[in-house]
Amino acid sequence: MAFEQRGRSGGSRKRSSGFPSSRGEDEENSSAKPEREKKPPTPERLEQRARNVLLHQLARSAKSTHQLRKILENREIPTEIAERVLERFTEVGLIDDQAYAETIVNSRRNFKGLSKSAIKRELNEKGVPAALVETAIESITAEDDFEAAKELAARRIRQMSSLTREVRERRLAGFLGRKGYPSSVVFAAIKFGESQIEPV
Repeated sequence: MAFEQRGRSGGSRKRSSGFPSSRGEDEENSSAKPEREKKPPTPERLEQRARNVLLHQLARSAKSTHQLRKILENREIPTEIAERVLERFTEVGLIDDQAYAETIVNSRRNFKGLSKSAIKRELNEKGVPAALVETAIESITAEDDFEAAKELAARRIRQMSSLTREVRERRLAGFLGRKGYPSSVVFAAIKFGESQIEPV
């Protein structure tokens, strides 16, 4: 009987450990620990980050200084550091706004058939300095634009030979207009294009 009582009392002591709840201690300990302050990146780390961003962007495609500057700004690179890295990249030839402008001119003329004014507008939107834009497009003459528009019209109108003349000319006018050609060039190019269609 005494054994049973000791067993029961022992069991009750086992259920109650006798130690205070650790929850309060955990809360007290956690509140007592000072939060680790996040140190701001050093100028050296920011400069390395800027270089990495520029290298990544230029590996994907050529860009103007203005475009790259905006990218660094969006990445929260301080202006002073961004300008220093941009200047260094320009010095070693990794950034070249003149070459970039010339590449855009050749691409837009040869593959998209854009007019001189359309190319100028695109270069301005990309932030290429005005003087470099003028240098890049100065070789494109009004005659060049007319010849390019005629070639586009002749090629396009052959694809629409099954349509009525009215529909062809309306669609062709919209097509050439979106390429940036003025109305006088558009109408002359359409007339030339129609002359290339063999009568049925």
